[in-house]
Amino acid sequence: MYVFVAMEIGSRRILHCNVTAHPTAEWTTQQFREVLADLHPYRFIVHDRDSIFSPSLDWTQNDFGVRVIKTPVHAPTANAFCERLIGTIRRECLDYLIPLSERHLRLTLREFVAFYNRGRPHSALGPGTPEPIQPGVPASGHRHRPPVGHRITSKPVLGGLHHDYRLEKEVA
Repeated sequence: MYVFVAMEIGSRRILHCNVTAHPTAEWTTQQFREVLADLHPYRFIVHDRDSIFSPSLDWTQNDFGVRVIKTPVHAPTANAFCERLIGTIRRECLDYLIPLSERHLRLTLREFVAFYNRGRPHSALGPGTPEPIQPGVPASGHRHRPPVGHRITSKPVLGGLHHDYRLEKEVA
């Protein structure tokens, strides 16, 4: 099975993820349409020279107002952000699971993408998350204790493969 991933480099946010057993140029074009359907701030799309990225796909991207940049041949470091993301998905998710079908893989990746965007710390972001859901953490008198009136909660992700930790107010 093949996984299509679109990532915003500045925020490290995964914008779109989908799965297919038989990727074609038409399928790939549709994936880009889903990423660029609404008004978007993107000026460039970087992709490699795989056959699923056909010339017609590049023309379609120009219609969306983005410029296509193809990576040089045999130069994986030219698209290092996406290569790193693919490695992360493999190491932190797919190395531990056996997808039984396209649907199963799609559901697994949907859960991992939500964790990646909202719960997994990224050192490049200071550390932070691409889509922070907590506005800020109140100050504590001690760096290893939660602030007074707060507690740390844990939510299992992917059946306990990962955990999403949050600081919540204690209920009185």
